[in-house]
Amino acid sequence: MRSMLFVPGDSPRKFEKASQGAADALIIDLEDSVVADKKDEARSLTRTMLQAPRGRQKLYVRVNALDTGRTLGDLAAVMPARPDGIVLPKSRGGDDVRHVALWLDAFEAAAGIKPGATRIVVVATETAGSIFGLGSYKDCSPRLAGLMWGAEDLAASLGATENGSGGVFHSPYRLARDLCLMGAAAAEVTAIDTVYTDIDNLAGLEAETRAARRDGFACKALIHPKHVDIVNAAFAPTEAERSWAEKVIAAFADKPDAGTLRLDGKMLDKPHLRAAQKILGL
Repeated sequence: MRSMLFVPGDSPRKFEKASQGAADALIIDLEDSVVADKKDEARSLTRTMLQAPRGRQKLYVRVNALDTGRTLGDLAAVMPARPDGIVLPKSRGGDDVRHVALWLDAFEAAAGIKPGATRIVVVATETAGSIFGLGSYKDCSPRLAGLMWGAEDLAASLGATENGSGGVFHSPYRLARDLCLMGAAAAEVTAIDTVYTDIDNLAGLEAETRAARRDGFACKALIHPKHVDIVNAAFAPTEAERSWAEKVIAAFADKPDAGTLRLDGKMLDKPHLRAAQKILGL
């Protein structure tokens, strides 16, 4: 999964358009993109969207945060329509995942859904306190599928006047990004890069996505359909990377008992093998 495109939960038109696009997953949003007086209506519309004929895309629903008192009602509305996953905003740590996972256990049982089928992605850096919970996600729930970092709400939590300038995040947000990446790696789940908000700056989007992939992110959240193809292409391995990975895998296959070996004059060990397998999706 390379791209997760947000779609407002009160816009069937935008959902239909996004469903015809190339995003790997859609996140139907009940939180930030829906104004307060339309949130109840959005629940019903989101359930209808989930009940439409499905294609290859995974369908996630971003519910409202636990501190709003709306999360349980959001789940009650959408779970009978069997979303592939739930996106939990403003997550504080592993305990929040356990909390939502317990609710999902009950909703899956009531709807006849296979136990554990509904995955959870958390937006893990939206408050100052959440940064200190990034190490608590490991082994919190087998439902956990990914950690996404976000900078917009974090700026408000910190009382900052901006989170970046000139296309570069300021240091508190780079710290949040890097710690989220490490938290995801420690928990052995997908690291998901934040949305790119300069809609028409496609060169900047490509550069940011390639930097995310370079550092270890495997997916990016998106807020505009025209970003999808650029992000998907940026996460695809290059021919040079594929060639290197194939040679590394073949070299270790020839010497399965070797802990280290030489290839093209360079020393390789098992982390290189794991990197090669990741490039080829093995």
